This record gives sequence, C-alpha cells and structure tokens, in this order.
Amino acid sequence: MGEKNLKKAIFLDRDGVINKDHGYVYKVEEFEFVDGIFEFLKEAQNRGYLLIVVTNQSGIGRGYYTLKDFEKLTEYMIQKMQENGIKISKEQIFFCPHAPEEKCKCRKPEPKMIFDAKEKFDIDLKNSCLIGDKISDIEAGIRAGVGKNILIAKNSKISMEALDGLQK
Repeated sequence: MGEKNLKKAIFLDRDGVINKDHGYVYKVEEFEFVDGIFEFLKEAQNRGYLLIVVTNQSGIGRGYYTLKDFEKLTEYMIQKMQENGIKISKEQIFFCPHAPEEKCKCRKPEPKMIFDAKEKFDIDLKNSCLIGDKISDIEAGIRAGVGKNILIAKNSKISMEALDGLQK
C-alpha cells in the first residue's frame, strides 16, 4: 500500500476534551459537550482529518458502570455529533475498559489504541495530531509517533490554532 493512500487523523481523548469531565461520566444526562467542540471538529474535518476518539474507561474495569452503559453513551455522543454535521461512526471510537491495576496493553499512556486505529484506517501518524487533557494522553501520542501532540486544560475549548501547522 502506497503512502499516498494514508489518511491524516486527529486523535481526541473523550472526557475533558470532547465532554466535560465530572469523573466517570457514563449517563447521557451527565454528558455535556465542551464549548466549541462541534465547531472545532467540523473545521478539522473540513481540513481533511479523520476524527478518532481514544479513551480510557477504567470505570468499566472498576465496576462503576457497564460496557452497555458506555456503548449507550457512545451512541448518544455519535448521534449528537452527526446532528451537528460531524462525520463519525462507532468504528472511530477506541476505548480501554481496564482498570489501571490490570496492566493491560491498551490503557494510555500505552499507544495500542492509536496503533489499532492506524491499522484500521491506514493513518499517517506523522501527519496526524492528538489532543488530550492529561500527560498520559500526550505520552501515548509520542510513543505512537503522532506528529503533533497538544495538551489542553481539562474541559476547555480547543483553540482553532491547534490546527495551525498541520497539513491542509
């Protein structure tokens, strides 16, 4: 497969980046999108970026909520994004359901979710970007070879400048 077929992506953490992180968010009624997220995602798509969500969901492994709860909330998030003109599907959501003590290979800062997305969608990591609100997000991006890794403050609006310097 030639390099010209590779896609560029924006990898996004979920809690604290896409939605406000109130700690173990798993109910639709507690899911609140971060200000400006739809506009940011639309602009990223307009610039040709595939949107990929990479999220640790240790609440599943800790028994705080079920896989079914997570899937229901994911469907709601996707539906709201689509209603706002964002092209995203369940296949673009990668998650780790394990508690930290399980020492799995997929929990960020491990890069497995990013590598899985790369394989599934033929992503050019060097020309991609990761946005997270924790050092573990950034560390996963660096370990995976993502070209630009941006740390934002939890629950804050992502500046459009985050896209500056990325290929159009």
